Amino acid sequence: MPTTQLPPTAWAVLGLLSFPPGERTGYELKKWADASLRFFYGSPAFSQIYAELRRLEGLGYATSRRSGPEEPRTKRTYAITRAGRDALAAWAADDQDTAAVSLRHPVLLRVWLGHLAAPERLRTLVEEHVARTEGELKEVRDALARADGVEAWAHPQIALRWSERHLEAEVGLARGMLADLDALPGSREVNACEDAPTTG
Repeated sequence: MPTTQLPPTAWAVLGLLSFPPGERTGYELKKWADASLRFFYGSPAFSQIYAELRRLEGLGYATSRRSGPEEPRTKRTYAITRAGRDALAAWAADDQDTAAVSLRHPVLLRVWLGHLAAPERLRTLVEEHVARTEGELKEVRDALARADGVEAWAHPQIALRWSERHLEAEVGLARGMLADLDALPGSREVNACEDAPTTG
């Protein structure tokens, strides 16, 4: 068991520091989170990252240093400590907060309330969701390509491959919703009007 109770975001930030090359700035941590964490857990905001770094440093789980005068711009880099790595390993092996996955799907919530919406608007919302998800799928595949062959990123690649399969499934499920919407009474007339050629 970890000796210190921390929110999952703190462990995620400490986890980002556990990968090579070691030292990273807050900006670099944010970029790494956007390229990996956000596809399966969520990417903390800059303010969260810096708040957690201060907390981790206060606990002795991370250290920081400011760049010297030879740098064109002053920056602060952070690194995980041995105590931090030990605590992170203990937390990663623990199952105390591995609860069931919680799904919050804003588009699905609107479909659930579809009896209050115009059919064409509801269909547009789902189509936009498909396009957005396909964009995220491309970003995951780009991240996988960048990580390919990097030994230190073997486990992040597993998480990214899960994200790829998850997004592929989400596209399929959303397209299934479109088919279900089209099968509702009255939807065929709406779609026929949308597809009809204009004259005049």
